[in-house]
Amino acid sequence: MRDDVDVTLVNPRPAFVDRIRLHQFVAGTGEAAVDYDSMLDDGVHLVVDTATRIDTGARTVELASGRELDYDYVIYAVGSTAAVPSVPGAAEFAVPLAELESAQRVRGELDQLRADAPITVVGGGLTGIETAAELAERGRRVTLVCGGTLAPSLGAGSRRYIAKWLARHGVTVLETVEVAEVRPDAVVYTDGTVRASALTVWTAGFAVPELAAASGLRTDDLGRLLTDETLTSLDDDRIVAAGDAAAPSGLPLRMSCQAAAPLGAQAADTVLSRIAGTEPPVLDVALVGSCVSLGRHAAVRQFARKDDTALNFQVGGRLGAAYKELACKLGVLKIRREARKPGSLRWVKGGRRVAGPASAAAPATPTRTASPGR
Repeated sequence: MRDDVDVTLVNPRPAFVDRIRLHQFVAGTGEAAVDYDSMLDDGVHLVVDTATRIDTGARTVELASGRELDYDYVIYAVGSTAAVPSVPGAAEFAVPLAELESAQRVRGELDQLRADAPITVVGGGLTGIETAAELAERGRRVTLVCGGTLAPSLGAGSRRYIAKWLARHGVTVLETVEVAEVRPDAVVYTDGTVRASALTVWTAGFAVPELAAASGLRTDDLGRLLTDETLTSLDDDRIVAAGDAAAPSGLPLRMSCQAAAPLGAQAADTVLSRIAGTEPPVLDVALVGSCVSLGRHAAVRQFARKDDTALNFQVGGRLGAAYKELACKLGVLKIRREARKPGSLRWVKGGRRVAGPASAAAPATPTRTASPGR
């Protein structure tokens, strides 16, 4: 790390949460927390706390503990979390799966259930599929509620493969009904059906923390910070966004680790350009597919065009599982490598066609950068 830059990372936990492994954690087939000591450069100061407000006038980040951190630049990387469901009873009786703490609750409740107890997973996206598959492979009775098409972001071939795998492993997939109510021991559907559910896991929808709005910064409808194509806030050129909470040109990329890594690197490059008094580069990221695990021995790797639209080409089975595991391992390994060798991250480019103007901030010579974390 550079000697003329002082970096503080604010995070509510002392460990990094590898969210793409949370479904493994709840099923007891893997872990999802990684010690920051193995991931951060020795020069990064870790503050275990939660940012509650960014005071852009005073250039301070206010923390839940009452402490304040001075900054020259903020990298706004607060990530995403579970959306609060509006379905009656869901907030009280369904458990989300977007944070380590809620995953710990799911795992704890699973440990208390009989092996044949009925479990409901709500959400037919990749998180819901992976959670249902992981539990089914462990012998659990699972119902997966899609509320529409199973895996809608994937191609038809991938959806067929996933549907067949789930059927072979006893997962009941409901695509034509939605959840109307969640009860402590059951789920009520829009067709009037009531099914027993000893545990209901909610994976439908993501939201972002309200820190930007609480700080008086403009956001999109979901709460993501509005930025230009250099990831600089439209309201303050000292705030640069990254990851799930960024909405460059009001056109955010899909929430994913595939997008998070290059956005983080882009945000760092923007800050370093400001320090050097040069114009930051504009965002250039392509998303080229998805990978969804089906237990420990199968997965589907869906290939896509650079604009993130699915191709009619996928790889499944054990080869897909190997690809998925490699992708999971590389996520953490790339962060560790970046700590040892800044600027080493590479990614696919050419997918973004928005020609947003760079922010016209005046050159500055910052000495501190604060990142609120997740």
